[in-house]
Amino acid sequence: MTGKFITIEGSEGVGKSSNIAFIESYLRDVGKEVLLSREPGGTRLGEAIRTLLLDTDNRGMCSDTELLLIFAARAQHLDEVIRPALAAGKWVICDRFTDATYAYQGGGRGIPESRIAILEQWVQNDLQPDLTLLLDMPVAAGLARARKRSRPDRFEQEKQVFFERVRKAYLRRAKEYGARFRVVNAEPALARVEAQIRDILDAILDS
Repeated sequence: MTGKFITIEGSEGVGKSSNIAFIESYLRDVGKEVLLSREPGGTRLGEAIRTLLLDTDNRGMCSDTELLLIFAARAQHLDEVIRPALAAGKWVICDRFTDATYAYQGGGRGIPESRIAILEQWVQNDLQPDLTLLLDMPVAAGLARARKRSRPDRFEQEKQVFFERVRKAYLRRAKEYGARFRVVNAEPALARVEAQIRDILDAILDS
């Protein structure tokens, strides 16, 4: 029996961490074996790559280097963590996956989607999430939340127009891949966001 692969997407400040904790708790309560992971990261090698990508000292990193590092971390993540967990019947919840690459490196950096797609096919073959939750809210409000949270990393230091492009790319993918995407309004109070997510998870569990 294979598990389910659920990815959580969204730009800065949309509350991914809080909602991932809710999703994990909800699925465990109904008896699912859950594995949490994140991208870039999820493995020892992937976390080392994550450090390189987020380090503000690496502002000179070119877009192609950034893209290739992300997929290098993803290849290790899939081989070491995600595929074995799914094969063991676990429900994998991943904080960002390839949709983030299309949003940040495609929409944000302007890398053509056709180039990202080549790497996606090479690294993933036909593996796609069973469900992608896109936590969405206006960019200005999300950035205001993020700036209260911690010192900005290399991505968080980008200008608002960058994140507007990211959001637009996310919403475009949600429309294009509507069979697996569910858009969640992340702007209300946390309890209302959780209620939206609960309804989505219930539909998956009942299917």
